[in-house]
Amino acid sequence: MDYDNMDVDEVGPRVTVREAATDHVDFTLSNVDLAFANSLRRTILAEVPTMAIDLVEVEVNTSVLPDEFIAHRLGLIPLNSRQIEDVLYTRDCDCDQYCENCSVTIMMNAKCSKDNEDVVKVYARDLIVSEPRPNEWVGNPVITDEAGQGSVICKLRKGQEVIMKCIAKKGIAKEHAKWAPTSAVGFEYDPHNKLKHLDYWYEEDPIKEWPKSKNAEWEEAPQDGEPFDYNASPSQFFFELESIGNLEPDAVVQQGIKVMQQKLAAVLQELTGDDSRPGEADADGFGGQSPDGMPQGGEYGVDQGYTTPYVNGGATSAWGGGATPYGATPYGQNGWNQ
Repeated sequence: MDYDNMDVDEVGPRVTVREAATDHVDFTLSNVDLAFANSLRRTILAEVPTMAIDLVEVEVNTSVLPDEFIAHRLGLIPLNSRQIEDVLYTRDCDCDQYCENCSVTIMMNAKCSKDNEDVVKVYARDLIVSEPRPNEWVGNPVITDEAGQGSVICKLRKGQEVIMKCIAKKGIAKEHAKWAPTSAVGFEYDPHNKLKHLDYWYEEDPIKEWPKSKNAEWEEAPQDGEPFDYNASPSQFFFELESIGNLEPDAVVQQGIKVMQQKLAAVLQELTGDDSRPGEADADGFGGQSPDGMPQGGEYGVDQGYTTPYVNGGATSAWGGGATPYGATPYGQNGWNQ
C-alpha cells in the first residue's frame, strides 16, 4: 500500500515527539486550541501527584544545622513515584495521621565517630526505606549521579549524629513545590509571531535583537508584505519537559492528561446531574476516583473526583499508566522523529 500518497484527515490532537531521554522529552502538540495546550502545561506543573517527605520526627540532631533546616532539605529530595496510584492521599485514608497505605517511612541514621577527623557527608543514598509500603518502587530516593550518592543532606564533624524518621506522603505541587514532578516545562507557539501576540521591545531592529528559537524551523516564516489574518489562531504548540527523576517524562504527561480527564469528568457530572457516589459506576462508565486537588466540602461529600472511561484503557507503559496518544515507543530507540 502506498502510504505516502494516502490522504489522511487529521482529526483530534496529534503529538510529535522530537527528542526524548530518561529525564526530558521535547514534543509538539497540534490540532488543539491554546486553552487546551496551556491547561495541559499548568496541570503538569501543579497537579500531577508525586511522593515527597512531609513529616520529620527528629530523635537526635547534634549537627550544626537546625532541625527545620534539615527537614526542609529532606522534603526537597526527589522520591520515586512509580505507580503512585497505589498510594492513598492522607485525607482519603482512615488512619489518624499516616499508615502503610498512605505513606512511606524512611529512616536516616548517620554518625561521625569520635576518632574520625574528616567531615562525613550524609547523602540521599543513606536514607533507608522501611517496609511495608504500597509497592516496591514508591519512596526510593532518586539517585542519578555517576557516583551513586544523590543529594547532600548535611555534613557531620567528629562526634556529631543525626537520627530522623521521615514520613513521605502523596501530594501535588499546588500544595507545595516539593511535590513538583518537573523542574521546568518549556512552552511556545507561533515562533515567528505572525499572530502578533507579542509586542517586542527593541532599539533598532527587532529581527536582530530577538533571535528566533529552534521551533521556528517547524513553521513557515511569514512572507514580505503578507496581509495580517485577523481570524488566525495558534494550532501547534511546542513543549519541552524536564523531569526531576521521580517520574519518567512520558509518565508525567500521562498523569497530566489523566488529571485533566478527571476534572472534565467532574464538570460533566455536575452538568448532567449525576448523583453517583465514589466507587459507583454510572451508565456512561464513570466511576469513583481518588481526588486530585479537589476542594473539600463538595456536593457529594469531601474531596470528590471522577475519571473518564478512557483513563485506564489501551496498552500500559512500563510505569503502569495508560498508553499515551503519541504511542509507546520506548526511550533509547530511533523512532521518535519518524
